[in-house]
Amino acid sequence: MDLSIQALIMGLTQGLTEFIPVSSSGHLVLIPWLFGWKDPFIDSVAFTVVLHMGTLLALLVYFWRDWLTLIPAGLATIRDRSFKGDPNRKMAFLILVATIPAILVGPLFDAKLEEMVRKPAEIAFTLCVGAAILWLADRWGARKREMDSLTFREALGIGVAQAIALVPGISRSGISISGGLFLGLTRESAARFSFLMATPVIAGAGLWTARKFFTHEAGPNPEMNVVLIGFIAATISGFLAIRFMLAFLRRQSVNAFVVYRVLAAIAVFIVLLSPHGA
Repeated sequence: MDLSIQALIMGLTQGLTEFIPVSSSGHLVLIPWLFGWKDPFIDSVAFTVVLHMGTLLALLVYFWRDWLTLIPAGLATIRDRSFKGDPNRKMAFLILVATIPAILVGPLFDAKLEEMVRKPAEIAFTLCVGAAILWLADRWGARKREMDSLTFREALGIGVAQAIALVPGISRSGISISGGLFLGLTRESAARFSFLMATPVIAGAGLWTARKFFTHEAGPNPEMNVVLIGFIAATISGFLAIRFMLAFLRRQSVNAFVVYRVLAAIAVFIVLLSPHGA
C-alpha cells in the first residue's frame, strides 16, 4: 500500500482514538499488524511525534477560549497566592495537579510499558480491561457533579488513573473519563476535564519524545508530504472526535465504546487463530 495512504489511515486512527475512549496507542499497533505494513517510518518515533502534535493542535483549536481564560487565571493565582473565589483559578490548578502523575511516571515508564505490551493478544486483553473499567464507572457513578466541584485530591486521583494509560490498550481518555465518572461527574464533565488535562500531557509527551530527533533515535526521515498527510489527518479527525464525544455524552452512555472494545478484542483473537494470524 502507498505510504501516503498508510499515513492518512494512521493519522485518522490517531485523531479518532485519542479522544474516543478505545485506545490510540493500541490501535496504532493493531492497524499496521492487521494490514501487514512493514514500512519503518510508520512504526517510528518520528511518526508518533507527528501524530501526537496533530491531536495537540486539535485540542488547542477546540479549547482555545478555555485556555485564554485558564492560563491568565492560573498566573493570577500565583501572583495573588489566592483563588479569590474564581472558579477559573481553581480549575487551572486542578488541571495542573491532574497532570503531575503523568509528568512523573511518563519519562520513567512510557517506553518500557510500550515495549512490554506490543503484541496483538496483549493489546486485546488490555482493551477488555479498559472496557470493564469504563462500564463499571458508568454504572456506579452518580453522574450529578460538574467538573468545577472536583477537589485537588480527586483531580490527583484522575491524574493517577491517566498515568495507567501508558499501557497500550487502556486508553488515556477512557481511563480518565472513568476516573471522573467514579467520582460522580456527569459524562460530559468527565470528558471535558479529560480533554483539558490531556493538553499539557500530550504537549509534554510530544516534546519528551521529540528529543530523540536530536539523539538520532527517532527513526527514518520521510518525505514532507507524508508527514503533512499524517499531521493534518490527526488534527482534523481529532477535532471532530472531541466535538462528537462532548455532544454524544450529553445524551448517551459509554456502552457503545465498551461494546466496540470487546468486539475489537474478539476480532484480534479471531485473526490470531486464522492462517493470517499464524
